Amino acid sequence: MPENTPIYQDRVSSLRKEISQKGLDGYIIPRTDEFQGEFLAPYAERLAWISGFTGSAGSAVILPEKAVVMSDGRYTLQLREEVDSELFDLEDSTKTSVGEWLKQQAPEGAHIGYDVWLYTPKQIEEIKNHCMEKAIKLKSCTRNIIDAIWFDQPARPHEKLSLFPDNVAGKSAAEKCDEIAAQIKQQGAVACLLSVGDSICWLLNVRGRDIDYSPLCQSYVLLHRDGSVDLFIDPSKVTGEITEKLGERLRVYGFDALEGCLLKIGKNKGKDKLWLDRNSTPIWFEQVVKKAGIGILDAPDPCVLPKAVKTSSECEAIRKAHIADGAALTRFLKWIDENQNTSEKMDEISIEKKLEEFRRAGGGYVGPSFATIAGFADNGAIVHYRADEKSCREIKGDGLLLVDSGGQYHWGTTDITRTIAIGTPSREMQENYTRVLKGHIAVASTVFHKETTGIEIDALARRSLREVGLDYAHGTGHGVGCYLCVHEPSTGISPREEKLFKPGMLISNEPGYYKEGEYGIRLENLVLVQQSDQPDHYCFETVSFAPFDPKLIVDGMLNRAEKKWLRNYLKCIKDSLSTILSTEERAWLDTQIKL
Repeated sequence: MPENTPIYQDRVSSLRKEISQKGLDGYIIPRTDEFQGEFLAPYAERLAWISGFTGSAGSAVILPEKAVVMSDGRYTLQLREEVDSELFDLEDSTKTSVGEWLKQQAPEGAHIGYDVWLYTPKQIEEIKNHCMEKAIKLKSCTRNIIDAIWFDQPARPHEKLSLFPDNVAGKSAAEKCDEIAAQIKQQGAVACLLSVGDSICWLLNVRGRDIDYSPLCQSYVLLHRDGSVDLFIDPSKVTGEITEKLGERLRVYGFDALEGCLLKIGKNKGKDKLWLDRNSTPIWFEQVVKKAGIGILDAPDPCVLPKAVKTSSECEAIRKAHIADGAALTRFLKWIDENQNTSEKMDEISIEKKLEEFRRAGGGYVGPSFATIAGFADNGAIVHYRADEKSCREIKGDGLLLVDSGGQYHWGTTDITRTIAIGTPSREMQENYTRVLKGHIAVASTVFHKETTGIEIDALARRSLREVGLDYAHGTGHGVGCYLCVHEPSTGISPREEKLFKPGMLISNEPGYYKEGEYGIRLENLVLVQQSDQPDHYCFETVSFAPFDPKLIVDGMLNRAEKKWLRNYLKCIKDSLSTILSTEERAWLDTQIKL
């Protein structure tokens, strides 16, 4: 049972009283904020506050006599460790959704509250569809009920915006606004509502500091068909440099002006349409617009695809960031190799700090792109593990150390995972590591038709594991931004990904294997989608630079093509980092070339 169980019992009890006073029979709590962010400012960590669960995806439902916390397969073990199972049911959200759980557990005709800023129209529709059979009604709340009882809730961030250079972006904000405005006009809408932070930062060539890990600002944008922009934000965050750069097309408002500005676009009742993405926009916007009689054009956020397809200058910036990051990772791996099982005490938290030291010593580093995952032995089997004072393990003896980390650089975003042998690995560990490596190489070296989806490439990554009945419960790849979000919704590599790839997209390649209670393996690089030599075919350019652990590679399990790819990759690392690494560091790198 988690140590802080009495705290969560008191909080759930207080929330139940507040729910009852509001005339409700329950309340649903997603793990997100008003901007549908993955990483949250402390004030928005409502799911963690009520339940103790700190994963990056999840939901809770509180009823008078029952409650649940659910997340996907990445967090199965973490749910058990962080959440009191006597206070909450624990569910896999890929098997039981919020709506399905309500259908099973809520009484007939129950009124269930939700925060209109934290749910999108599509999410509410999905929950409603499950609840219809029992006449369960979802009731919108304009103020979050948890906020009413969270008396020491942290303040909202107020960091200022900064410009992202046009010469790195490859296009000015004016060019981007005009291009998206042309789409708005073509679609017959008068404006487009943008509510997702990385779309807004990409469009305006700005970056923020409102949350950890992603350089985003908390804001909304109305982009009009004439290319002018209404930016809704804490006005104190917008500097004179920003307004001067964007010129007369930019109008800055506080959040209290949102409703009034929305209503102004509906001058021609029944004819004017607002473009909004019902998958990513808070339902509050749809409710206001519908009430005013303004039409809705439900279409995907128009910034997602052009943001995902990096310009040539962004690609160069990304390569530059990965060279700096590769040098830091290589120095870190050398340090681990030379100091493991010595008098130098190492634990999961201390090596996380050491890696941060190596990154900060290089140029252009801003901060981590997500919380480093450093898991030794059985902790490595927790897919999104985060060491704390209670769980932190000393790294000594024999076992596997999984380190998944990334950096935000002024030029780009990195994300890389290496699994390292500590002491003497078992034959099983070596064989499973090599199977994961074979899957990684299969993805990295594939040449595929432009109509190929992430589903087909995902199968390549899993083939070697599946041949012996093994697999992993996460996707193989996700989109990554350019000094933006480390998880970008462009396309990806997974058993469910049907969107197509485009040259210039930055994707992760990260197969893995996790043996509960013993060890975890993940090998991750980032790859840029490129046009191949074959007509209508694409390939991947690996842009991450750090060696794989030769102590974990079983030579006889690799075929000739796989060995050739590995040799070429290690040569590429050495060539790319040669001017940065010292003579001693280059000599160590030579020892990592085994084949």
